[in-house]
Amino acid sequence: MTYAQTTPPTAEPLTLVEVKAHLRLDGGEEDALLLSLITTAREHLERETGLCLLAQSWRLYLDDWPGDGVIRLAKSPVQAIQMITVYGVDGDPVEVSLEDHLLDGEGRPARLWLKHPPLPGRAMNGIEIDFAAGYGEAGTDVPGTLKRAMLIHIGHMFAFRGVLSPEQQPAGIPDGYERLIAPFRMRRL
Repeated sequence: MTYAQTTPPTAEPLTLVEVKAHLRLDGGEEDALLLSLITTAREHLERETGLCLLAQSWRLYLDDWPGDGVIRLAKSPVQAIQMITVYGVDGDPVEVSLEDHLLDGEGRPARLWLKHPPLPGRAMNGIEIDFAAGYGEAGTDVPGTLKRAMLIHIGHMFAFRGVLSPEQQPAGIPDGYERLIAPFRMRRL
């Protein structure tokens, strides 16, 4: 089971204006750094929670269908299944009909069920599932708690800007961050 992002988000959950207001900055000399820290904070939060904050597209590669018939998607919330492709023995792709499928896109993990999935002919990555995930197109669609977590994380990274380069961020996790994102984490046993 491998995930590949096919279309990244076109915006960020926080604007430069929001971040500068949080940090009480007026000038524009740190804008490029702040924009990179916004992206770093979003990517870190998405990795930690399995959430997609803004609309983006993903492809899930599977070797075979799960035994119980329910495909669990670790990225959420899933808005739509865009396409399912199964590769036959000859290597030719076959598009699977999406007429008879059930999607629980809000579940954690999101779940997909197909009525009659064809068997893949390839031993590895014989199934590709393309899907759209995210809360929406704009930062206003993202839960406020997650935006607050990003703001305190950006503030922490900004404070360590002279110690670590933007490529080496995040420098650490600030106090309170874990408590803010805890309800959004998927816990595994």
